Amino acid sequence: MSEALNDLAAHIKDKLGATVTDSVIAYGELTVTVNAADVVKAATFLRDDTKCQFISFIDVSGADYPSRAQRFDVVYHLLSPKQNLRVRLKVLADEETMVPSVTGVWPGADWFERETYDLYGVLFSGHPDLRRILTDYGFEGHPLRKDFPLTGFVEVRYDDEAKRVIYEPVELKQEFRNFDFLSPWEGTDYVLPGDEKAKTN
Repeated sequence: MSEALNDLAAHIKDKLGATVTDSVIAYGELTVTVNAADVVKAATFLRDDTKCQFISFIDVSGADYPSRAQRFDVVYHLLSPKQNLRVRLKVLADEETMVPSVTGVWPGADWFERETYDLYGVLFSGHPDLRRILTDYGFEGHPLRKDFPLTGFVEVRYDDEAKRVIYEPVELKQEFRNFDFLSPWEGTDYVLPGDEKAKTN
């Protein structure tokens, strides 16, 4: 398998040249990184080239690294049934970078790109319908960003009297729980509830 992936990586680098900025084989899969502007060119090549034939589009996902200038990884997961290989196509982006949509190459990328936009805020240029897909109308922020607040500022509920969804300040019904994070095998420095009657040596 690794020999086939090495051959594939060399073939892609040979054909796409400077379009490929990085190529890594890890965990039995090839990851090819390209510039955002070249993603459609690379995607079309991976789909149409006879040694690739990545016709099966699996997923688009994101990852957030806030300490980097280009904080987002946009990762396309592809499968070639003919070659029996998988590949990851990766693009780096930030809040302003417009990543060209690959819906013209794989129409199935439509909702996956909408999800990546909704949860990370990655903008896809040329997308036929780029709007939120999982969060509510009027939702502010992008929930999978590392800097998104964990508790939020408002909570949403349906009001029977007003016959509409209303937003209210968050009201925590209980205090945050404090965890000691000790391993159960190491034991605690205090008596656990229910252990008061246990025999001590």
